[in-house]
Amino acid sequence: MGDVLTIHRHIMEEQRTNSSASGELSMLFSIMALSCKIISRNANKAGLLNVLGKADKVNVQGEEVMKLDDFANRTIKECFSHSGAVAGLASEEEADIIALSDELPRGHYVVVYDPLDGSTNIDANISIGTIFAIYQKVSEGRDAQEEDFLQCGLEIVAAGYAIYGSSTMLVYTTGQRVHGFTLDPEYGEFLLSHPDIKMPDQCNVYSINEANSHRWTEGTRQFIEHIKTSGDERYANTSARYVGTLVADFHRNLLYGGVFLYPADTRNPSGKLRLVYECIPLAFIARAAAVPRQTAPAPSWRSNPRISMSAAHSVLGHAKKWPSTKNRFEPTTCRPTHV
Repeated sequence: MGDVLTIHRHIMEEQRTNSSASGELSMLFSIMALSCKIISRNANKAGLLNVLGKADKVNVQGEEVMKLDDFANRTIKECFSHSGAVAGLASEEEADIIALSDELPRGHYVVVYDPLDGSTNIDANISIGTIFAIYQKVSEGRDAQEEDFLQCGLEIVAAGYAIYGSSTMLVYTTGQRVHGFTLDPEYGEFLLSHPDIKMPDQCNVYSINEANSHRWTEGTRQFIEHIKTSGDERYANTSARYVGTLVADFHRNLLYGGVFLYPADTRNPSGKLRLVYECIPLAFIARAAAVPRQTAPAPSWRSNPRISMSAAHSVLGHAKKWPSTKNRFEPTTCRPTHV
């Protein structure tokens, strides 16, 4: 099989390049990899195990929780909560910071996560995913506080996602390079399959729910029309592809080159995707994968979310070139609002 680079070996090799590394961040990556393996196993057996359908409860956003949603949330929570390696946890599925046992030690980082993105696609056997981000704890005292989870994107330490599809992949970055690992079911390990991912500048795919076009702002309409008809070389071969699972659409566009949009509209005037759990982590990955690397942060990165469930007007892609309509459509603006 040749030289096999597992995610654990890769993490340790990266750690050795930083003389000041304590190993805590490496531990958190390992715990997340384990969590994703467990979720992947159940997702792959969803039709055989009792994990399809609704869980007969709603989450903090008022959405119906699917059984696999609930399983994924509990899996990540339990893997981190019992590790003693984390300072705090926050899940998109829960209204409050997750309580940790007083008997366990605390680490120096907090983790935010969306346990199962795309839950409406679960029963249709369409790709779903997990999104996470890691920040340093900034509050005083032993336990993490709300301010630790509401930091702006400029303070993010690492982010990643898992996608459960034809294969299971785990993609992560600490802000320099983006690496992808594919789960080998025979070995039970994530193996490096996509080293140093670079997002193509050419926009080959745009992803947006065009059924909502009658609710769009004029700026959004102009941008989509620009992609379709402007003759701009960057969009010469662009096709429309929309899965409806953020992770799946983002992953395809990361590899092929493209832009994902979930814009504000008349029904969701502040946008719908969650700034803390979805927008900032994936924007961090897109920024690290851009060529040349984007050094100017978006306005959303300079803003602290007001609450963990703040929604955002969302555009994710390579920001090297935006169309002349930019003065009417700000693709990098995500303004946190109370929803």
